Amino acid sequence: MRIALGLQYDGTPYLGWQTQTSGQTIQDHIEHALSQFMGEGVQAPIKTVTAGRTDTGVHALGQVIHFDTEIVRPDHAWMKGVNAFLPPTIAVQWVKPVPDHFDARYLAYERTYCYALFTGSFAPPLLNGKVGFFPVAPQKELNVQAMQEAAQYLVGEHDFSSFRSSECQSSTPVKTLYQVAILENGPWIYYVFRGNAFLHHMVRNLVGSLLLVGSGKESPEWMKTLLAAKNRSLAGATFMADGLYLLRVGYPEQFEIPEPQLANSCLPIDLLSRI
Repeated sequence: MRIALGLQYDGTPYLGWQTQTSGQTIQDHIEHALSQFMGEGVQAPIKTVTAGRTDTGVHALGQVIHFDTEIVRPDHAWMKGVNAFLPPTIAVQWVKPVPDHFDARYLAYERTYCYALFTGSFAPPLLNGKVGFFPVAPQKELNVQAMQEAAQYLVGEHDFSSFRSSECQSSTPVKTLYQVAILENGPWIYYVFRGNAFLHHMVRNLVGSLLLVGSGKESPEWMKTLLAAKNRSLAGATFMADGLYLLRVGYPEQFEIPEPQLANSCLPIDLLSRI
């Protein structure tokens, strides 16, 4: 049978999602926990498929994976049992048997990322690794309206080569962003990107470029120029991973994939609910 899991994790201690020989990835810990929970009934190592391979230091509130097994257990037993073998920085938030043709990666029609940015005079030590930081001098706030204007050039189907990592393995730089929202709450700024798929480092590169607009170094129209140029060297620097969250993954309604539990995070759910 095929089983889907919803995951939340703090990406700070890990080398991203995808398995590595070091064993220090999210996938390594999940597959080990699944094998430990299933015990001697497992005939082969468990292999998981994920909706999105998050990078080193990137967090997830709504990651979705699937795996195949012959072991039959109640849903609540899967969640409680697997969580017992996971470190406290990774948790299964729901479990659901799915049809054999369900695929966590290829049937995902959209993904939503949120970047949480703090713009005070010093980085908040209690949120170290959980939020991005952009120092702003007193009486000199970022121009959120300018960033919002720039963001509208990103909506739609575009060639995002100017925001693509040199290590990106995607077969095409053409992706579609359905929505880009920039929300302000005092010294906090939240960048929300909803699209069909994302290139390697795409969100962090977009945030780095939007900050150049917000700080007045570039105009909102510069974003349109960057898209047309298809040249990574012209865009802003790749921003830190700390504040990046995979918020949710969208699937066809027929699979009835549960919504992620966002209330137990440091993100402002009241603001995010507006988008």
